[in-house]
Amino acid sequence: MSEMMGTVVIGVVVVIAYLALRPPRPKICGTLGGPPVSSPRVKLDDGRHLAFKECGLPKEEAKHKFIFVHGFDDSKDSNIPLSQERMEELGIYVVQFDRAGYGESDPNPARTVKSEAFDIQELADKLHLGPKFYVIGVSLGGYPIYSCLYYIPHRLSGAALVVPFVNLWWKSFPANLSQQALELMPVPDRWTCRVAHYTPWLLYWWMTQKWFPNFTGVTSPADLDFIKHMSAPPNTCPRPNAVVLRMR
Repeated sequence: MSEMMGTVVIGVVVVIAYLALRPPRPKICGTLGGPPVSSPRVKLDDGRHLAFKECGLPKEEAKHKFIFVHGFDDSKDSNIPLSQERMEELGIYVVQFDRAGYGESDPNPARTVKSEAFDIQELADKLHLGPKFYVIGVSLGGYPIYSCLYYIPHRLSGAALVVPFVNLWWKSFPANLSQQALELMPVPDRWTCRVAHYTPWLLYWWMTQKWFPNFTGVTSPADLDFIKHMSAPPNTCPRPNAVVLRMR
């Protein structure tokens, strides 16, 4: 009897652990049981949808067309610190989109770094942006930009990375520099990076558990200070060092 009870307990523990480690099935927008669709979307050749949002000049009038790629835990609705008036003055059109599995875009079970580039290319083609466009990636959105540079460089007018999240275990990355970069991160972020690298099968559980702090998304105390200033009223925020893109 005790052996049977022990087997049952072990079985229950295994099932609970399995459910904790396995992400739930996604609820796809616009399908039965899923959230409603509230944004314009394009349908890709494989049947998936990408939701998008446009700002700046109409693309037919713009001199420069940008595709803006959001980072982790974000969406097409992330704020671009550039006013509509300024974008019009510079002749800029910007399209932001929900990456596969984010927001109102359908998930891609076969998503890879390579597929991100071709999602961007197909989005540009569906929206008739022309043969070339600029791409900007923020944080984890830097990976799709790398993908674009590698797989579709002929489609790019230019590319920019904004506070990109990098693989600190990249084989060409100096080990001492990797260690220094890790030490600059808040402790929860260090653990998250290590979990993602050494035990990726634990990442879903790690990001959803409530026992330990896991990810702040902030790389240093200086970033926290800057975020506080960004929340201040206009004209009180110090200007950070910036990279200026010259457009021709």
